[in-house]
Amino acid sequence: MATALFITRKDLVKNTAMSGSVDTDKFIQFIKLAQEIHVRNYLGTDLYDKISSDIVASNLTGDYLELKNDYIVPMLIHFAMAEYLPYAAYTVSNSGVHKHNSENSENAQKSEVDFLVAKEKDYAEYYANRFVEYMNYNASGKFPEYFTNNNDDIYPDKDTLYTSWVI
Repeated sequence: MATALFITRKDLVKNTAMSGSVDTDKFIQFIKLAQEIHVRNYLGTDLYDKISSDIVASNLTGDYLELKNDYIVPMLIHFAMAEYLPYAAYTVSNSGVHKHNSENSENAQKSEVDFLVAKEKDYAEYYANRFVEYMNYNASGKFPEYFTNNNDDIYPDKDTLYTSWVI
């Protein structure tokens, strides 16, 4: 199955602090990564595959299009940005790993990048929570694929409470 990205370059640039001058090949893989790790986790395998195949076939319409545009896209934008930010200053090439440096700018400190990543995750979690709440009230009538996962499929995560271990 072909991979359909649920957002475009324009979505990311328009809705984040990312500059329009950033080359698409610097961040496109992070959109795919965020989509496969985070979005699939909330949609579950069957709904994810349904939306993906409809995008590939150019026939995503109705409730599915609304779900994508109103709930999935905002969530994915910020998950993708959170995945991209730690790598934004680096390029991996034949000659090794390089950190970009401009004559008239200063590289951000790790703590500053971590702050930006945390902010993007906060935004993504807000939109993920909106998605989960929407699905709690609408999935049974509009999105049967949300409930049809079985065996080794990913079952939708219906909780957005994030906790960390305390020992």
